[in-house]
Amino acid sequence: MEESLEQFFVLVGLLVCLACLAKCVRFCKCVLLSFWKVLPRSFLQSMGQWAVVTGAGDGIGKAYSLELAKHGLNVVLISRTLEKLHVLAREIEQTTGNRVKVIQADFTRDDIYESIREELQGLEIGILVNNVGMLPNLLPSRFLSVPGEIQSLVHCNVTSVVKMTQLVLKPMESRRRGLILNISSGVALCPWPLYALYSASKAFVRTFSKALQAEYRAKGIIIQVLTPYAISTPMTKYLNTNMVTKRADEFVRESLNYVMIGDDTCGCLAHELLAGFLSLIPAWAFYSRPFQRFLLTRYTDYLRQNAGVK
Repeated sequence: MEESLEQFFVLVGLLVCLACLAKCVRFCKCVLLSFWKVLPRSFLQSMGQWAVVTGAGDGIGKAYSLELAKHGLNVVLISRTLEKLHVLAREIEQTTGNRVKVIQADFTRDDIYESIREELQGLEIGILVNNVGMLPNLLPSRFLSVPGEIQSLVHCNVTSVVKMTQLVLKPMESRRRGLILNISSGVALCPWPLYALYSASKAFVRTFSKALQAEYRAKGIIIQVLTPYAISTPMTKYLNTNMVTKRADEFVRESLNYVMIGDDTCGCLAHELLAGFLSLIPAWAFYSRPFQRFLLTRYTDYLRQNAGVK
Protein backbone atom coordinates (compact mmCIF):
# COMPACT_ATOMS: atom_id res chain seq x y z
CA MET A 1 0.00 0.00 0.00
CA GLU A 2 2.77 2.42 0.99
CA GLU A 3 4.70 1.54 -2.16
CA SER A 4 1.64 2.26 -4.32
CA LEU A 5 1.13 5.62 -2.63
CA GLU A 6 4.78 6.49 -3.15
CA GLN A 7 4.52 5.67 -6.86
CA PHE A 8 1.35 7.73 -7.11
CA PHE A 9 2.97 10.80 -5.55
CA VAL A 10 6.06 10.41 -7.71
CA LEU A 11 3.83 10.32 -10.80
CA VAL A 12 1.91 13.41 -9.66
CA GLY A 13 5.21 15.20 -9.01
CA LEU A 14 6.46 14.34 -12.50
CA LEU A 15 3.26 15.59 -14.09
CA VAL A 16 3.49 18.88 -12.16
CA CYS A 17 7.12 19.29 -13.23
CA LEU A 18 6.20 18.63 -16.86
CA ALA A 19 3.38 21.15 -16.68
CA CYS A 20 5.72 23.77 -15.21
CA LEU A 21 8.34 22.98 -17.87
CA ALA A 22 5.74 23.40 -20.64
CA LYS A 23 4.76 26.79 -19.22
CA CYS A 24 8.41 27.86 -19.05
CA VAL A 25 9.00 26.81 -22.67
CA ARG A 26 5.88 28.69 -23.78
CA PHE A 27 6.96 31.79 -21.87
CA CYS A 28 10.44 31.66 -23.44
CA LYS A 29 8.85 31.39 -26.88
CA CYS A 30 6.68 34.45 -26.14
CA VAL A 31 9.71 36.45 -25.02
CA LEU A 32 11.64 35.42 -28.14
CA LEU A 33 8.79 36.27 -30.49
CA SER A 34 8.29 39.66 -28.84
CA PHE A 35 11.77 40.74 -29.89
CA TRP A 36 12.52 38.60 -32.92
CA LYS A 37 10.20 38.11 -35.87
CA VAL A 38 10.63 34.53 -37.07
CA LEU A 39 7.54 34.34 -39.29
CA PRO A 40 8.51 34.86 -42.96
CA ARG A 41 6.83 37.88 -44.50
CA SER A 42 5.49 35.68 -47.30
CA PHE A 43 3.82 33.26 -44.87
CA LEU A 44 0.52 35.15 -44.58
CA GLN A 45 0.36 35.64 -48.36
CA SER A 46 0.89 31.90 -48.84
CA MET A 47 -2.46 31.24 -47.11
CA GLY A 48 -4.40 32.80 -50.00
CA GLN A 49 -5.06 36.02 -51.85
CA TRP A 50 -7.76 37.45 -49.58
CA ALA A 51 -8.19 38.10 -45.87
CA VAL A 52 -11.68 38.55 -44.38
CA VAL A 53 -12.05 40.65 -41.22
CA THR A 54 -15.30 41.00 -39.29
CA GLY A 55 -15.89 44.08 -37.17
CA ALA A 56 -13.38 45.84 -39.41
CA GLY A 57 -14.61 49.40 -38.91
CA ASP A 58 -12.88 50.07 -35.60
CA GLY A 59 -10.36 48.89 -33.05
CA ILE A 60 -8.74 45.48 -33.41
CA GLY A 61 -10.60 44.67 -36.63
CA LYS A 62 -9.39 47.86 -38.29
CA ALA A 63 -5.84 47.19 -37.09
CA TYR A 64 -5.89 43.63 -38.52
CA SER A 65 -7.24 44.93 -41.83
CA LEU A 66 -4.42 47.47 -42.16
CA GLU A 67 -1.70 45.07 -41.03
CA LEU A 68 -2.79 42.21 -43.30
CA ALA A 69 -2.96 44.61 -46.24
CA LYS A 70 0.61 45.69 -45.45
CA HIS A 71 1.57 42.01 -45.69
CA GLY A 72 0.29 41.98 -49.26
CA LEU A 73 -3.21 40.54 -48.88
CA ASN A 74 -6.39 41.86 -50.44
CA VAL A 75 -8.94 42.52 -47.71
CA VAL A 76 -12.69 42.01 -47.29
CA LEU A 77 -14.00 44.45 -44.69
CA ILE A 78 -17.24 43.44 -42.96
CA SER A 79 -19.02 45.61 -40.42
CA ARG A 80 -22.25 47.48 -39.72
CA THR A 81 -21.18 51.08 -40.39
CA LEU A 82 -20.68 51.55 -44.12
CA GLU A 83 -19.09 55.01 -43.84
CA LYS A 84 -16.26 53.71 -41.65
CA LEU A 85 -15.65 50.82 -44.03
CA HIS A 86 -15.36 53.12 -47.04
CA VAL A 87 -12.91 55.39 -45.22
CA LEU A 88 -10.76 52.39 -44.24
CA ALA A 89 -11.01 50.93 -47.74
CA ARG A 90 -9.67 54.15 -49.27
CA GLU A 91 -6.82 54.22 -46.74
CA ILE A 92 -5.81 50.65 -47.54
CA GLU A 93 -6.01 51.17 -51.30
CA GLN A 94 -3.99 54.39 -51.17
CA THR A 95 -1.28 53.12 -48.83
CA THR A 96 -0.84 49.56 -50.11
CA GLY A 97 -2.41 49.41 -53.55
CA ASN A 98 -4.20 46.18 -52.62
CA ARG A 99 -7.79 45.43 -53.52
CA VAL A 100 -10.51 45.96 -50.93
CA LYS A 101 -14.07 44.67 -50.85
CA VAL A 102 -16.65 46.16 -48.47
CA ILE A 103 -19.62 44.24 -47.09
CA GLN A 104 -22.14 45.89 -44.80
CA ALA A 105 -23.58 43.45 -42.25
CA ASP A 106 -25.12 43.67 -38.80
CA PHE A 107 -23.79 40.71 -36.81
CA THR A 108 -26.41 41.12 -34.10
CA ARG A 109 -28.76 39.45 -36.60
CA ASP A 110 -28.62 35.85 -37.82
CA ASP A 111 -30.11 36.34 -41.30
CA ILE A 112 -27.04 37.95 -42.90
CA TYR A 113 -24.89 34.98 -43.83
CA GLU A 114 -26.43 34.01 -47.15
CA SER A 115 -25.72 37.47 -48.55
CA ILE A 116 -22.17 37.37 -47.12
CA ARG A 117 -21.65 33.98 -48.76
CA GLU A 118 -22.71 35.40 -52.12
CA GLU A 119 -20.37 38.38 -51.73
CA LEU A 120 -17.43 36.08 -50.94
CA GLN A 121 -18.14 33.75 -53.85
CA GLY A 122 -15.09 33.23 -56.06
CA LEU A 123 -12.54 34.77 -53.69
CA GLU A 124 -9.53 32.71 -52.57
CA ILE A 125 -9.84 33.39 -48.85
CA GLY A 126 -6.66 32.49 -47.03
CA ILE A 127 -7.24 34.27 -43.72
CA LEU A 128 -10.35 34.87 -41.63
CA VAL A 129 -10.26 37.11 -38.57
CA ASN A 130 -13.39 36.57 -36.48
CA ASN A 131 -13.10 39.81 -34.54
CA VAL A 132 -16.59 41.25 -34.30
CA GLY A 133 -17.98 41.30 -30.79
CA MET A 134 -19.90 43.35 -28.29
CA LEU A 135 -19.47 44.07 -24.59
CA PRO A 136 -22.85 44.85 -22.98
CA ASN A 137 -21.30 47.10 -20.36
CA LEU A 138 -17.69 48.07 -19.72
CA LEU A 139 -18.39 48.57 -16.03
CA PRO A 140 -18.80 45.33 -14.02
CA SER A 141 -22.50 44.55 -13.57
CA ARG A 142 -24.63 41.75 -12.24
CA PHE A 143 -26.48 39.70 -14.85
CA LEU A 144 -29.94 41.20 -14.23
CA SER A 145 -28.48 44.71 -14.56
CA VAL A 146 -27.05 44.05 -18.02
CA PRO A 147 -28.88 45.84 -20.87
CA GLY A 148 -31.50 43.55 -22.41
CA GLU A 149 -29.67 42.77 -25.66
CA ILE A 150 -28.86 39.18 -24.78
CA GLN A 151 -29.82 37.68 -28.13
CA SER A 152 -27.88 40.39 -29.98
CA LEU A 153 -24.78 39.59 -27.93
CA VAL A 154 -25.11 35.85 -28.58
CA HIS A 155 -25.46 36.45 -32.33
CA CYS A 156 -22.53 38.87 -32.38
CA ASN A 157 -20.09 37.01 -30.13
CA VAL A 158 -21.04 33.39 -30.79
CA THR A 159 -23.10 32.90 -33.96
CA SER A 160 -20.77 35.09 -36.03
CA VAL A 161 -17.74 32.89 -35.24
CA VAL A 162 -19.56 29.68 -36.12
CA LYS A 163 -21.21 30.94 -39.29
CA MET A 164 -18.20 32.80 -40.71
CA THR A 165 -15.96 29.80 -40.03
CA GLN A 166 -18.48 27.57 -41.78
CA LEU A 167 -18.38 29.83 -44.85
CA VAL A 168 -14.61 29.74 -45.37
CA LEU A 169 -13.46 26.43 -43.88
CA LYS A 170 -14.54 24.10 -46.73
CA PRO A 171 -12.51 25.90 -49.45
CA MET A 172 -9.54 26.07 -47.05
CA GLU A 173 -9.83 22.32 -46.49
CA SER A 174 -9.85 21.72 -50.26
CA ARG A 175 -6.69 23.82 -50.72
CA ARG A 176 -5.13 22.33 -47.56
CA ARG A 177 -4.11 25.72 -46.23
CA GLY A 178 -5.68 28.61 -44.39
CA LEU A 179 -5.54 30.65 -41.20
CA ILE A 180 -8.47 31.46 -38.91
CA LEU A 181 -7.90 33.84 -36.01
CA ASN A 182 -10.73 33.98 -33.49
CA ILE A 183 -10.62 36.91 -31.09
CA SER A 184 -11.79 35.83 -27.65
CA SER A 185 -10.83 37.55 -24.39
CA GLY A 186 -8.77 37.04 -21.26
CA VAL A 187 -12.02 36.77 -19.30
CA ALA A 188 -12.65 33.50 -21.19
CA LEU A 189 -9.78 31.81 -19.35
CA CYS A 190 -12.00 31.39 -16.27
CA PRO A 191 -15.56 32.46 -15.38
CA TRP A 192 -15.67 36.13 -14.34
CA PRO A 193 -18.49 37.22 -12.05
CA LEU A 194 -20.01 40.59 -13.03
CA TYR A 195 -19.03 39.89 -16.64
CA ALA A 196 -20.90 36.58 -16.73
CA LEU A 197 -22.54 36.78 -20.15
CA TYR A 198 -19.56 38.29 -21.94
CA SER A 199 -17.15 35.86 -20.25
CA ALA A 200 -19.31 32.88 -21.20
CA SER A 201 -19.67 33.97 -24.82
CA LYS A 202 -15.91 34.38 -25.17
CA ALA A 203 -15.33 31.03 -23.45
CA PHE A 204 -17.42 29.46 -26.22
CA VAL A 205 -15.14 31.04 -28.82
CA ARG A 206 -12.08 29.61 -27.06
CA THR A 207 -13.49 26.10 -26.65
CA PHE A 208 -14.86 26.00 -30.20
CA SER A 209 -11.56 27.17 -31.67
CA LYS A 210 -9.38 24.69 -29.78
CA ALA A 211 -11.65 21.76 -30.66
CA LEU A 212 -11.79 22.83 -34.30
CA GLN A 213 -8.01 23.07 -34.51
CA ALA A 214 -7.75 19.48 -33.28
CA GLU A 215 -10.12 18.43 -36.07
CA TYR A 216 -8.45 20.34 -38.92
CA ARG A 217 -4.77 20.58 -38.01
CA ALA A 218 -4.00 17.58 -40.20
CA LYS A 219 -5.70 19.37 -43.12
CA GLY A 220 -3.04 22.09 -43.06
CA ILE A 221 -5.32 24.71 -41.50
CA ILE A 222 -4.27 26.88 -38.56
CA ILE A 223 -7.09 27.83 -36.20
CA GLN A 224 -5.91 29.99 -33.34
CA VAL A 225 -7.86 31.69 -30.57
CA LEU A 226 -6.52 34.89 -29.04
CA THR A 227 -7.38 35.80 -25.45
CA PRO A 228 -6.17 39.36 -24.88
CA TYR A 229 -6.95 41.44 -21.85
CA ALA A 230 -7.28 45.23 -22.06
CA ILE A 231 -6.97 46.79 -25.52
CA SER A 232 -7.69 50.48 -26.07
CA THR A 233 -10.59 50.45 -28.57
CA PRO A 234 -14.02 52.06 -28.92
CA MET A 235 -15.51 49.02 -27.13
CA THR A 236 -13.34 49.74 -24.08
CA LYS A 237 -13.99 53.50 -24.36
CA TYR A 238 -10.37 54.07 -25.37
CA LEU A 239 -8.82 53.03 -22.07
CA ASN A 240 -5.58 54.87 -21.34
CA THR A 241 -2.68 52.76 -22.58
CA ASN A 242 0.09 51.49 -20.32
CA MET A 243 2.31 48.41 -19.98
CA VAL A 244 -0.75 46.13 -19.86
CA THR A 245 -3.39 48.06 -21.83
CA LYS A 246 -2.25 47.96 -25.45
CA ARG A 247 -3.10 50.02 -28.51
CA ALA A 248 -4.92 47.95 -31.11
CA ASP A 249 -2.22 48.38 -33.75
CA GLU A 250 0.65 47.31 -31.48
CA PHE A 251 -1.34 44.33 -30.21
CA VAL A 252 -2.12 43.16 -33.74
CA ARG A 253 1.48 43.49 -34.93
CA GLU A 254 2.72 41.43 -32.00
CA SER A 255 -0.07 38.86 -32.24
CA LEU A 256 0.84 38.00 -35.84
CA ASN A 257 4.27 36.88 -34.58
CA TYR A 258 2.48 34.25 -32.47
CA VAL A 259 0.56 32.59 -35.30
CA MET A 260 2.70 29.42 -35.09
CA ILE A 261 3.04 29.30 -31.29
CA GLY A 262 -0.05 27.16 -30.69
CA ASP A 263 -3.82 27.02 -30.82
CA ASP A 264 -4.29 29.37 -27.84
CA THR A 265 -2.42 32.59 -27.08
CA CYS A 266 -3.03 35.92 -25.38
CA GLY A 267 -1.45 37.61 -28.39
CA CYS A 268 1.21 39.67 -26.62
CA LEU A 269 3.87 39.16 -23.98
CA ALA A 270 2.32 41.53 -21.41
CA HIS A 271 -0.97 39.65 -21.49
CA GLU A 272 0.76 36.26 -21.34
CA LEU A 273 2.44 37.42 -18.14
CA LEU A 274 -0.86 38.69 -16.75
CA ALA A 275 -2.60 35.42 -17.59
CA GLY A 276 0.20 33.47 -15.91
CA PHE A 277 -0.16 35.56 -12.76
CA LEU A 278 -3.96 35.22 -12.67
CA SER A 279 -3.70 31.44 -13.15
CA LEU A 280 -1.97 31.26 -9.77
CA ILE A 281 -5.05 32.64 -8.04
CA PRO A 282 -7.38 29.85 -6.81
CA ALA A 283 -10.69 29.65 -8.68
CA TRP A 284 -12.68 30.15 -5.48
CA ALA A 285 -11.09 33.59 -5.08
CA PHE A 286 -12.68 34.78 -8.34
CA TYR A 287 -16.09 33.72 -7.09
CA SER A 288 -15.73 35.30 -3.66
CA ARG A 289 -17.60 38.34 -2.42
CA PRO A 290 -14.38 40.30 -1.76
CA PHE A 291 -13.39 39.91 -5.42
CA GLN A 292 -16.82 41.07 -6.57
CA ARG A 293 -16.60 44.05 -4.21
CA PHE A 294 -13.21 44.86 -5.69
CA LEU A 295 -14.66 44.86 -9.20
CA LEU A 296 -17.65 46.97 -8.16
CA THR A 297 -15.53 49.57 -6.34
CA ARG A 298 -11.82 49.83 -7.12
CA TYR A 299 -11.96 48.46 -10.67
CA THR A 300 -15.04 50.55 -11.46
CA ASP A 301 -13.23 53.66 -10.21
CA TYR A 302 -10.23 52.77 -12.38
CA LEU A 303 -12.42 52.45 -15.49
CA ARG A 304 -14.16 55.73 -14.77
CA GLN A 305 -10.83 57.52 -14.46
CA ASN A 306 -9.11 55.88 -17.42
CA ALA A 307 -11.94 55.29 -19.89
CA GLY A 308 -14.18 58.27 -19.26
CA VAL A 309 -17.26 56.20 -18.45
CA LYS A 310 -19.91 57.24 -15.93
